[in-house]
Amino acid sequence: MNIRVDSGVYVPRWQSQPLARRAATRLPPRGIAIDLCTGTGAIARTLLAEKPDARVIGTDIDERAVSCARSNGVEALCGDLFAPLSLDLEGRVDVIIGVVPYVPTKSMPFLSRDTLEFESPLSYDGGPDGLDVLRRVFEGGQRFLRSRGSVFVEVGGQQAEMLQDDLVRLGFDDVKVFFDEDDDLRGLEATRAG
Repeated sequence: MNIRVDSGVYVPRWQSQPLARRAATRLPPRGIAIDLCTGTGAIARTLLAEKPDARVIGTDIDERAVSCARSNGVEALCGDLFAPLSLDLEGRVDVIIGVVPYVPTKSMPFLSRDTLEFESPLSYDGGPDGLDVLRRVFEGGQRFLRSRGSVFVEVGGQQAEMLQDDLVRLGFDDVKVFFDEDDDLRGLEATRAG
């Protein structure tokens, strides 16, 4: 798959592919998915490649990213997470996926220098513990997901454990974590309780 990457837009990473493929298995053939912080739209395109009759909507706070995603054939809306979505999607979404900012603020200086030279810190900085945006994804997700719909997000370090109380409080269960070949935490799936 060829993906156009415009200057300043978050560059898709290979480690996001397994998460996108897992999400595609949960997306019904004519289902609805939301790709939060869509960037270039690479994850949305992956979902559409697997389920061409599904509706996949990308959102991003950066107008450059929205324009880039649209150039890659993605239905993309500009705004913060769920804000630009139509209210008629509430309770109807099968899959929410996002590579949202999850790097703790204090860890930002340790990112590769190239990363912040070509991409915005907004793509990475997840607040003091890296969970600020992730928590908002699950809070908004419970409103938009249908019963037994799932959220897929990239996480790292101990973030899956740190999110457990939030997930229970918000009515998510069947939580699964995913690791890469180096046994580093890479992703989390949580399903909205019926």
